[in-house]
Amino acid sequence: MATSPLTLRAYRCATTVLEPVAPLALRRRARLGKENPGRLSERLGFASRARPEGTLIWVHGASVGESLSVLPLIDSLLATPGRSVLMTSGTVASAELMAERLPPRAIHQFAPVDTPSAVARFFDHWQPDVGLFVDSEIWPNLLTTAHARGVRLAIVNGRMSAKSFAGWQKVKRTASNLLSLYDICLVQDQETAARLQTLGAARVQIAGSLKADSLPLPADPDQLVRLQRRIGARPVFLATNTHPGEDALVLSVHDRLRQRFPMLLTIIVPRHAERGADIAQACGAHTHARRALEQQLDDDIEIYIADTMGELGLFYRLVSFALIAKSLGAQGGQNPLEAGRLGVAVIAGPHTDNFRNAYEAIFAAQGLGLVRSEDELVSLAETLLSDPDQTRQIGAAAQRSVTALGGALELTRLAVEEMLRLHARA
Repeated sequence: MATSPLTLRAYRCATTVLEPVAPLALRRRARLGKENPGRLSERLGFASRARPEGTLIWVHGASVGESLSVLPLIDSLLATPGRSVLMTSGTVASAELMAERLPPRAIHQFAPVDTPSAVARFFDHWQPDVGLFVDSEIWPNLLTTAHARGVRLAIVNGRMSAKSFAGWQKVKRTASNLLSLYDICLVQDQETAARLQTLGAARVQIAGSLKADSLPLPADPDQLVRLQRRIGARPVFLATNTHPGEDALVLSVHDRLRQRFPMLLTIIVPRHAERGADIAQACGAHTHARRALEQQLDDDIEIYIADTMGELGLFYRLVSFALIAKSLGAQGGQNPLEAGRLGVAVIAGPHTDNFRNAYEAIFAAQGLGLVRSEDELVSLAETLLSDPDQTRQIGAAAQRSVTALGGALELTRLAVEEMLRLHARA
């Protein structure tokens, strides 16, 4: 959930009182690199683009993962002439990726801060026909204002964690009031469906994960060839989406694997690229190179830190298996579908609640993948490095399982089409 549970009236009063400090807070965030300084006005509800004529479908995703997951849905909805899409998100990284990947007739804007005036300005200008909230984004002022102005609303690719559910149960009436504003909640799994229904959502449908229908992550072909030549025949251990506390474990695994594979190259792709310097410092005596600094991947480099944005597809294409991090501690796991879709065998720790269904399907197809300790991780990585042909077959099984998980895109598209028809009749 996007807010601490408060009564709607108290929340609106609090955000009204705080409105005067919103510009100051945004400027401070901009100095810290957390906002785009040239687009702060968008965060206050002032549009930087004209509203296109015709039907406008508004899609909101909090950050990179949510925004990327709906790109195929946006493409599908824009197949009908006379439509445009307004994509909003809240992070600098997501804005940069959307600038590269949104199709024609789709516009990106930063989401307004959830204060009454900013939200009112946003709707005065854009006047969307429908609004799709990705994952479990619930912003009270944004939702209540949209509903009051006749915007049809839906949660798509919905997911609610146990922690969020416990928090909203404490203010169940508020949760019920907010969830009642959605025409439909399209969710990823049975657990989320049950939680939303318990909190008062009127219409809930299990559609599966949109990420299972996503296109393969892109990769620059020239960069791929360049890196393949640099790596040559060296064995590679790839760890992606690492978070603080996991890099030390990856480095320890690297040292143990090097005893059997002396030429091993370990590639670390942090979830947040700005952590590159911290990982480099943690490398200590290990020879390392940072991609963000354009440091060369020479033969003597042990650790290659891929601290750039939007290149995960490049690194998955270099390997036959990968450790998907954020699963080694209690953080809940990161998306394994991106690796599996590219035929990469998936390894992960025991904390995969954020994508439980996907991990269970992939591990069942692979016959392996779950590791509960550093020793288990080292043992499995040794097995996969020792038999490349068998590892490729395991990756193919992961790919088939991801394909079988698809279908959410069509179910979601049909639901949105129904919302558009209802809006047109109103």
